[in-house]
Amino acid sequence: MGKKILIINGHPNKDSFNFGIAAAYKKGVLSTGTEVKEIVIANLDFNPNLQFGYQKRTELEPDLLEAWEKIQWADHLVWIHPVWWGGLPAITKGFIDRLFLPGFAFQYRENSHFWDKLLKGKTAHIITTLDQPGFFYRLFFHRPSVNQLRRSVLKFCGISPVTVSYIGIVRNSTPEMRKKWLEKVESWGRKLK
Repeated sequence: MGKKILIINGHPNKDSFNFGIAAAYKKGVLSTGTEVKEIVIANLDFNPNLQFGYQKRTELEPDLLEAWEKIQWADHLVWIHPVWWGGLPAITKGFIDRLFLPGFAFQYRENSHFWDKLLKGKTAHIITTLDQPGFFYRLFFHRPSVNQLRRSVLKFCGISPVTVSYIGIVRNSTPEMRKKWLEKVESWGRKLK
């Protein structure tokens, strides 16, 4: 039995290239006969504001409960999102804030600085689009969105390994470049990277 794959699309614009990336990855996965599900964060009906922090639990909306079931089901999470101002889109950050909660994704230990990682055994692949070269984002900006999602969320909750792929420069890309990128993404889906 193969891995169960979950594609999480964090771009709020359904006409974006990120949706093409998600479709290409899914096409690659489906060609292997592997089971795949999707979460399109822009389609979810939820309040992205963690209004009370961790002091008081805000009830999860039905769409978030369904999304959490998919995350629990999956062996491998594929996060697709653009980098805006060095970080994640606000709706994606809100999704994480509302869903990756104590008792769900991790659990603080009583009277300790340590925590339990409740998502151990899962792996992830972050595919992020940029309007600058990937090496520039790594060297000069120190890739804040990757540090946030990879280290401070996924690995914090036990998801490992987490691979990262950059696609860009999207802003100046030609149809030929986008076609090549989509072919590459489809091949990642076939290899379940």
